[in-house]
Amino acid sequence: MTRRTRLTARWVVGHQDGAHVVHEHGSVVIEGTRVLFVGRDFDGEVAETIDYGAAIIGPGFIDLDALSDLDTTILGYDNGPAWKKGRVWPESYVAAGPYEMYSEAELAFQKRFAFAQLVRNGITTALPIASLFYREWGETVAEFEAAAAAAEDLGLRAYLGPAYRTGGQVTDAAGNIRAIYDEPRGLQELEDAAAFARRIDGIAGGRVRAMFAPDRIETATAALLQRTHAIAAEMGAPVRQHSCQSPTEIRLVMEQQGTTPIDWLDRIGAIGPNWLLPHGTQATERDFALMAQHGATLVHCPLVSGRHGGMLRSFPKCREMGINIGLGTDTWPPDMLLNMQLGMMTARLAEGMEAIRSEALYDAATLGGARALGRDDIGRLAPGALADIAVIDLRRTLQTPDPIQTIMTSVSGHDVRDVWIDGRRVMADRVIPGFDVEAETARAQAQFDGLIAKYPDRTAGHPPVSEIFTPSYRRAQ
Repeated sequence: MTRRTRLTARWVVGHQDGAHVVHEHGSVVIEGTRVLFVGRDFDGEVAETIDYGAAIIGPGFIDLDALSDLDTTILGYDNGPAWKKGRVWPESYVAAGPYEMYSEAELAFQKRFAFAQLVRNGITTALPIASLFYREWGETVAEFEAAAAAAEDLGLRAYLGPAYRTGGQVTDAAGNIRAIYDEPRGLQELEDAAAFARRIDGIAGGRVRAMFAPDRIETATAALLQRTHAIAAEMGAPVRQHSCQSPTEIRLVMEQQGTTPIDWLDRIGAIGPNWLLPHGTQATERDFALMAQHGATLVHCPLVSGRHGGMLRSFPKCREMGINIGLGTDTWPPDMLLNMQLGMMTARLAEGMEAIRSEALYDAATLGGARALGRDDIGRLAPGALADIAVIDLRRTLQTPDPIQTIMTSVSGHDVRDVWIDGRRVMADRVIPGFDVEAETARAQAQFDGLIAKYPDRTAGHPPVSEIFTPSYRRAQ
């Protein structure tokens, strides 16, 4: 008989008849890579029982826009506008020749570091996202070979594919942002990404799958998106396309295509049920209607949007329109619990307290992500589902009478205690085998500091770091 492990806790979030259900003082039994039983009483034999006590055992979270680098957006938190702070390449930098600001080893390290952070926050399935601002152009196959190895080693379930682009943004000294293009380069990057996708799809016992990641829609060409759509449809792979997230994007798409981002995708025939669309904060009613019509998924990233003064308007209305909604972290920290909480708050700010309840966000972080990927074996705990599990510790928090409401009011990613993926305990009591948190964080900080030191190269006017990132208070002498 395959080894069986029983997990017990005060609360277990199971799944019955198409929806999550709560078992008080429940159990989950794992047999091999899958869930055998979810409920109150299991009378079969088990090799081991782990009692988590005051905790929630639930499905692991699905992150459709998973932070996979040392996030540079946090540098803009109090420092703007973006074009003055190195978030848009100046024309002088482009003329001198963009360059990779990390070495190949540093690129590989940041992926592994970021993947470990995802696990530490209860994320069991991830579609990585990283910035291209500090890159020479797109991401490389070499770094994603390393990413695949890191995902396999850590046990993370991941959909992988290097980001590619046919264009980028540049600014002049006055802050006028325009698009520049190198379509042949971008189309070659797509072909390289497709070859990578075919090579890695299904490795690591099926935990590593392929995805396609064309970069920002405002600097993509129709040929790139149409070719992406065709290849991804042939492979049955997801496509993630950032769209409707900034006024600059909306302006550039309107100037170049004469319409809004999602309407343009519809016109060129490059959208479908496998398309994942972060962020939607600038979407029109027609954009939302087209998402629903094509069965595309809206990827809600409330933390990164809220930090920059944006919010989705509105989560309840999008659900009412029939749009599938998943969640993404997209920024540091990759705390899915915080994302759910902020998503709840902003939805209520937009529509009022009665418009949304806690379970809507929990569904988005689990079932919504699974639907986006066309899967019914993840995002839920039910017999036959893969044993992807997040255990949230409640011993140090004030608990409400309901576990999901407690998640929305009282916990954070730091309360994720154990994580199981494919029936493997990949984190136990906050410890990931082979990952020294203090040493790896120190290395990440040193690498991040080195990147910050290079910001003058790619900032308009090339001011010193002290002028790009102004301090909160005067430094004492």
